[in-house]
Amino acid sequence: MRPLCLLLLVTIAPLAHADAEGDFKALYERDWAHRLQDSPQFATSVGVHDYDDRLGHVDLKSQAARLEHYQGVARELAGIDAAALSPASRVNHAIFKDQVDSAVANLELGSYLLPMNSDSSFYADLAFLPRGHPFATTRDVRNYVARLEAIPAYFDEHIALLREGIRRGFTVQQVVLQGRDAAIRAHAEPKSPEDSVYYAPFKSLPPAIAAAEAESLRAAGLKAVRESVMPAYAKLLAFMREEYVPKARRTLAAESLPNGKAWYRQQIRDFVTLPLEPEAIHQTGLKEVARIRAEMETVMKEAKFEGDFTAFLAFLRTGPQFYAKDAEELLMRAAWVAKRVDAQMPKYFGKLPRLPFGIQPVPAAIAPYYTGGRYVPPGHGTTEPGYYWVNTHDLPSRPLYVQAALTLHEAVPGHHLQGALASEQGEQPPFRRHAYISAFGEGWALYTEHLGKEMGIYRTPYEQFGRLTYEMWRACRLVVDTGVHSKGWTRDQMIAFMRDNTALSLHEVETETDRYISWPGQALSYKLGELKIRELRARAEAALGTRFDLRAFHDTILELGSVPLPVLERHIEAFIAARKGP
Repeated sequence: MRPLCLLLLVTIAPLAHADAEGDFKALYERDWAHRLQDSPQFATSVGVHDYDDRLGHVDLKSQAARLEHYQGVARELAGIDAAALSPASRVNHAIFKDQVDSAVANLELGSYLLPMNSDSSFYADLAFLPRGHPFATTRDVRNYVARLEAIPAYFDEHIALLREGIRRGFTVQQVVLQGRDAAIRAHAEPKSPEDSVYYAPFKSLPPAIAAAEAESLRAAGLKAVRESVMPAYAKLLAFMREEYVPKARRTLAAESLPNGKAWYRQQIRDFVTLPLEPEAIHQTGLKEVARIRAEMETVMKEAKFEGDFTAFLAFLRTGPQFYAKDAEELLMRAAWVAKRVDAQMPKYFGKLPRLPFGIQPVPAAIAPYYTGGRYVPPGHGTTEPGYYWVNTHDLPSRPLYVQAALTLHEAVPGHHLQGALASEQGEQPPFRRHAYISAFGEGWALYTEHLGKEMGIYRTPYEQFGRLTYEMWRACRLVVDTGVHSKGWTRDQMIAFMRDNTALSLHEVETETDRYISWPGQALSYKLGELKIRELRARAEAALGTRFDLRAFHDTILELGSVPLPVLERHIEAFIAARKGP
């Protein structure tokens, strides 16, 4: 007979386990419902259409309510014993806790006072609304009109936030705002209301909507563009020109903001998912720059170039053979690289997504200050593919020798492969399925640039140098991001460091420098994430020897979706243990 105490333990332990599982699931489901209601545009993007007639609120009262909500969630989460959860739920718990802790910290530190940077903004991002909103029914279209009519109030709340930022000394840096009003002006002053991107959906309403109803909807849409959208952008344009930009701070460092040291470290924690200090990151960057520079010198010799490194960079920046003659040539080069990569994918991955991707130029309104390329995922529940955007603005700043690395990063096996596989994992809770963790996503995409070498994608020494200049670019970010935000570097110092160590065009060096100035921490995620993934691969190869399977390793890296680096490391340790066997 078993002792009574043992019987009690056997009986009670599963109940405690069940309680923890149930409590945790109930908590994250309630929080997810709150996120959707609180962020209507996000809800639309993930296929929930209960709030398609509104844009959401960003005023100080709403920010205080968000903080109270997440502080309450954090308290409840602290009361749940993670050790009592199943292995799968422990992964969910770690990711959910990371999200909640980040939300609390950023709200407490006032991150909402910076709703824009040189790369993206609330007013430019809103212009993608026509792409993500559904237009299948009359109700869908009326909801869209309601959203257009809500833009003036939405912008007014942002203007009030930006004024509060001026009052607190918590603003975007003045230097990166010069010329950025072009994206506002394009929507404030289109050639006509009918030429506004916001009116575009009304030009091709679905045939299921009756002709008379469609005409009424078009009239309502035109009125909303003319009387709501354009005046709202015009008011924002005047505010930015006359008030915000003149009063924006002239300092550059994140650490010069109120409570700036804590805020910068929180940005590092958000983007890197590791508690790293700026000085340690800076030193890692310097070591990587030195290593990559040695490889670049070797490739330069393979190209049989007669001259020093500086002369070789000048040759690459000015040689007409390295640049497309028109936008179509650049897009065709990207497409050709993408199809060559496609042919290699089954050799390196066991699981491939169903979702395809297309290739498009970066929209003209944002292209002058936009990065060289980007992956844009489809809205949830739409029939759209993913898109690999290629920047065709200012062709003399878009060298062909970097197109292979850029395509690997943004399309396959980089962002499209990772994002599409994550979106097709329906068994995950939505707070994971629709999350993007920069250190994982950008680290993976940079890892695939190096993988392209194994795949045979780089055909010439110049394309190899293009790969290295992209890797050097990400290593330089570790140096310049921490340099400006923690060590007092100037913008000129940043530009000089990037110019002297990469073959990026001077235009791209300047736009990227402004991105790092105004978006602290984000640029650190690429190289630090890639270093972790390469470390994990080396660890698996050493531990498994002949049992190491690269396809299985890649599938394991991607099978959890986007996760913090500590979670990924534990997952690969389990992969190694399982493969080693007894």
